[in-house]
Formats: sequence, C-alpha cells, structure tokens
Amino acid sequence: METNTNTKAGSLGRRSLLGGAAALGMAGSVLGAPAASAGQAGSRTRDGRFQGKSVLITGGTSGIGRATAQAFAAAGARVGFCGRRAELGRQVEREIRDAGGEATYVQADVRVADQVRSFVDRVASRYGGIDVAFNNAGIGNGKLPHELSVEEWDDVQATNARGVFLAVRYEVPYMLEAGHGVIICTSSSAAEQARPTSTAYTASKRAVQGIVKAAALAYGTRGIRVNALLPGTTDTPFVRPPGIPDDAWTAYKKAFGPLNIDGLERMAEPAEIARAVLGLASDDFPYMTGSSVAVDGGSTAGRRMIQPSRP
Repeated sequence: METNTNTKAGSLGRRSLLGGAAALGMAGSVLGAPAASAGQAGSRTRDGRFQGKSVLITGGTSGIGRATAQAFAAAGARVGFCGRRAELGRQVEREIRDAGGEATYVQADVRVADQVRSFVDRVASRYGGIDVAFNNAGIGNGKLPHELSVEEWDDVQATNARGVFLAVRYEVPYMLEAGHGVIICTSSSAAEQARPTSTAYTASKRAVQGIVKAAALAYGTRGIRVNALLPGTTDTPFVRPPGIPDDAWTAYKKAFGPLNIDGLERMAEPAEIARAVLGLASDDFPYMTGSSVAVDGGSTAGRRMIQPSRP
C-alpha cells in the first residue's frame, strides 16, 4: 500500500515527478480524507456469492475497506464494519442500504481491546455469527528510523499489528462454534519491499503475516482458513493527500504508474482490491490457508519503486 524506495537509482525526471508529489504531501494516512475512488464501478455488481453470509470488516469507512464493504453487500452479504470516524461510517452504511444491501456501522478503534470485542460481539449477535472477517484497519508513518518517535512507532504497531491480533482473537470463537470461517488480513506489498521511511509500517505489516501464518496452523483443522492480502499502491487516502484537485491527481497517477508499477503500470482502484478479497473469501480457494497473496500490479515482481532523495 505504501510505495517503496530505490535509493541508488532514479533519473532527474523521475526525481522531479515524484518530488513534486512529495511536495503535495504524498505521505497521506488511511485515516485522512475520504477516498475519492470509493464505490468505483464494479463494487456493486450483484452476484449472490455471499447471500445470507455474515461479514465483518475493520477499517471500513474509506478506501479499500469501504469498497470491500460495498462489494460484499452487493454480493448478498450482511456486513458489519467499524472505523473511528462516525460521520463517514454512517455515510457508508447509508450508501449500502440505499443500494439495497444490508450493513451496520459500529464506531470502534482497533487499538482498544474492549471496543474490538464489543464490535465483534455486536456484529455476531445481529447477523447470527461471523462467516468472513476482513481485518483491514491500518495507518502509516513516513519517517526515517531516527526521526520516528517511540509514540509514533507504538501507534502504528498498535493499529496495524495489535489491531489484527485483537480482531482475530475475538472473531475466532464464533467461527470455532460454527465449525467454519474465513479470515483475511490486510498486509501490504511494503512487507516485501521496504523503503527508508517505512520502518514502522513495514515492521507492522510483516507482523500481520506472522499472525496469519500462526493462526492458519492453529485453526486449519477446525474449518477456519486464514490468509493475508498484500495490496500494492491503491488510489485511497493512504496515498492521496487531501486538497489535491482531481485533474492534478489524475495527471500524477498517469505518470506514477509507468515509473513505479512494473507490471500493469498503474495504481489499483479500491474496487479491484475488493474483488480480490471476495475471491479469497469465496469457496473458490478451499485449500488455501497461511498464504500471503500479492495484489500489486506486479510491483514486487519487478524493480523497487523509485522515490526522490530527501532534501
């Protein structure tokens, strides 16, 4: 989800392009402004794959989480999702219901154990258990190691790693009782390709992969599959800072893709990542567990992403 760095390579043209983006504040947070691309075409195509299923999503108020909540609802699922921003959460809930789907928003902070437990319990009680969980909430921090405060480090780990652990901890008992379930946790392509300013983020996303592997081994014989999704750079608030005009952002994305995404040469749209989540959560992958699946347009298959030198 965050871009990676090649500190040795980079032409003046590449540096100028990406430096301009940095000047616009490219180190955006997933907890920033609403995603401009949430609810893209394709997220509401009804296919009925998850008709009557109960789906739980953390970090569902914007970006990938929002698109995935919409996609599951469009496929017939009853969706319970959380996030810290109540206004956005209620907006997403209304959008899903207005489109004919079923969704419930619960305000919750994944860093707080009691709030995670209450969220999971409310969704399970309302929808009769939990069939699928998408543990997606996350934040970033774009600082060099010596610039990163202990408090900033702790916040990233508490949100991205501890938040996933807490979600799994409270989801699993419902799945064990039912004898089945699918858990998907959002890691990142940055877990495989670090950059100088991704210390906290890369560490947290590697931790997510560790949680997934251990949980897959712990619960595989009990009917629960657990996998990690590694999105690449996606057009969400994580990479798009607030205040940039649409035409300027469109131009930036057009230039960014060929320089940074070796395979498809473009950023992902949230709805595309959502489709990958639905695929992994479906019955199409009954023998897959403990895996980390890159959905990154080929970025980790190629060279490291290029960023300008720090001023």
